[in-house]
Amino acid sequence: MSDAATVATPPDAAAFAALTGVSRETLARLEVYVDLLKRWQSRINLVAPRSLPDVWTRHVWDSAQLQAHLPQNTRSLIDLGSGAGFPGLVLAILGVPGVALAEADQRKASFLREAARITETAVDIHACRIEAIQGPPRDVVTARALAPLARLLPLARRFCRPDTTVLLLKGQDVEEELTEATRDRILTPDRLPSRSSPSGTILRFMGAEIGGSHQPGQSGTGR
Repeated sequence: MSDAATVATPPDAAAFAALTGVSRETLARLEVYVDLLKRWQSRINLVAPRSLPDVWTRHVWDSAQLQAHLPQNTRSLIDLGSGAGFPGLVLAILGVPGVALAEADQRKASFLREAARITETAVDIHACRIEAIQGPPRDVVTARALAPLARLLPLARRFCRPDTTVLLLKGQDVEEELTEATRDRILTPDRLPSRSSPSGTILRFMGAEIGGSHQPGQSGTGR
């Protein structure tokens, strides 16, 4: 996928495929996932109901755009507060290896297990609080709509080496969140424009900036 900042709003699966160039097989797996999401949404609140008609832009494309920002040779990724699987499960379906999904809500974790099963996607699901997850640092940490930066960065730090890439999808309150998070320290993340929403921003931190203390060379493939 291109790294350009042009906002695109694919309304359906065909438009998403034209935009991203995914294979027919990958698109079919994403369609199965979206269909399951719509069916389960009637039972549990997986996404904001008003966003469901625009699921391919608001959720699938919003998640998929992160693939362009992953480091080369990424071998492990943990998605914090995965919810319905955005962005972590989408990235795994697109072929990102070593993906782990952290989701404490047991109903949402059940959905993630079923979505992974029917899309034949290899992910590890941690159905517990983020603070309870053990394991090695990861190459990449992601999060979307989980918590304000001041609370989110300490959670991400647990999984960081100094060279870990942290990608956080943020909305229109990003400046307010940065102000709050920098009251007692200096943070200078890369601000990458969202390709799914003109009001969105992708914040990119390196683990060293947020206090990641694991040393490079430690295994990052564990889940």
